[in-house]
Amino acid sequence: MSDGNQLSAMRHLVVLMLENRSFDHLLGFLYTDQGNVSASGQPYEGLTGTESNPDNQGQPVKVSRIQPTDPHAYFTPGANPGEGYRPTNAQLFGSLTPPSPPTATMNGFVTNFADTLVLRAQQVKRNPPGHRPTIIPGTTDADIMRCHTPASLPVLSALAGGYAVCDHWFSPAPTETMPNRAFACAGTSQGHMDDHTHTFTCPSIFGLLSGQGIDWKVYGNVNDPLTRGNFPDIHSATADHFGVFTDFQTAAGAGALPAFTFLEPSWEATGSSEHPVNDVAKGERFIQQVYRALRDSPAWDSTLLIITYDEHGGCYDHVPPPATATAPGDGTAGEFGFDFGRFGVRVPTVLVSPLIDRGIVFRAAGNATPLDHTSILKTLEERWSLPALTRRDAAATGLGDVLTLTTPRTDDVLANVTAPAPAAVDPNAGEISHLQQIHADLVARQLVPGPHDLYRPLPAEPTPEAYDAFIRAHTE
Repeated sequence: MSDGNQLSAMRHLVVLMLENRSFDHLLGFLYTDQGNVSASGQPYEGLTGTESNPDNQGQPVKVSRIQPTDPHAYFTPGANPGEGYRPTNAQLFGSLTPPSPPTATMNGFVTNFADTLVLRAQQVKRNPPGHRPTIIPGTTDADIMRCHTPASLPVLSALAGGYAVCDHWFSPAPTETMPNRAFACAGTSQGHMDDHTHTFTCPSIFGLLSGQGIDWKVYGNVNDPLTRGNFPDIHSATADHFGVFTDFQTAAGAGALPAFTFLEPSWEATGSSEHPVNDVAKGERFIQQVYRALRDSPAWDSTLLIITYDEHGGCYDHVPPPATATAPGDGTAGEFGFDFGRFGVRVPTVLVSPLIDRGIVFRAAGNATPLDHTSILKTLEERWSLPALTRRDAAATGLGDVLTLTTPRTDDVLANVTAPAPAAVDPNAGEISHLQQIHADLVARQLVPGPHDLYRPLPAEPTPEAYDAFIRAHTE
């Protein structure tokens, strides 16, 4: 039965934020074969299969479906696409500099990927071992238009169809990882628009919750979480606020999760983050493990799980981001002259709770602010009567209206779903991932607490194993 917003019934909000995939790339084909209408009869802004982008010769390259039996299906698009503010502009506008007004044509993905493939090939030649990006043999610019199907992503697709999928959820800023993760945790990136800055000086949701006596935890995967080094109020938090994934599973099994849980995948190039060109099958298995820990928890009936991705990572999407964003208003000027008045590209977001009906397409209503990562902050603020961190999350739309059932569902949408098997040989083996480098840098600068060494030089050996051992040694 349903009776409006049931947010007050939620005692646990859990966020799993993965890496660098666009909405169309992972969920664009979710309802294509049903005429882009969900199981509940709601319209869905997915792919029709006719969308295209021009290549460097002006010839259209149509979207195509990734099937699980395709060669390198889970390593598509085959190389890391262009990231950051300028490459995103190229993808949205066909130019490194946005026009005025910034009307996105969404026609620059193929040409930007072609340019990026040239850059990646140059990096392979000039970079030292451990820092040479993976390029799957045979990768072409057309591969950026390949998008997954429900058959290739059975776990994410079953959750999206079995609960609620947000088809108008945008990354907060048209750029790469760290600024968007900062918006998710603090409602601002303090003007930063690239990953060169991965520490911030502003208050975060973690400090806000602590100040109100509300418990929270951040879980890394096998190491202390990267997020621990991002903000002063989380850096200074006591050790009981942090753990690894097995700790999360134990807490969930005991019904002992806090009000807010923030989960990280494994950041290695062979890990579960889904950052291109990581093995997406490993991400599928990780999502399934998170769901299973919560679904089997005694606190399942009062839990809301949000599965999202920090930014699109250069992967194709056909929906122009709105230019209706509210600037954080924290007095910081945006890099590259950006005013934070428009959103980044759509990212996949799935909402999971036994108080959500099946087959829901959830968007902001009417003229309300479109959903983005600050909707997570807004939901926490509405649930626990917290003040906003910035103007951005003050203006955000919360997620409470997706919770309409008063009687929790008892079905298990993944009961008969098998996650795809990871590749027997991972082509990324030997590469130090971008996020692993950031994590190691935070540890080296002692922004992640650990033994109080005076100096922590980064490993001289450029291998992911050496970086992992370095992070572990200084944080355990």
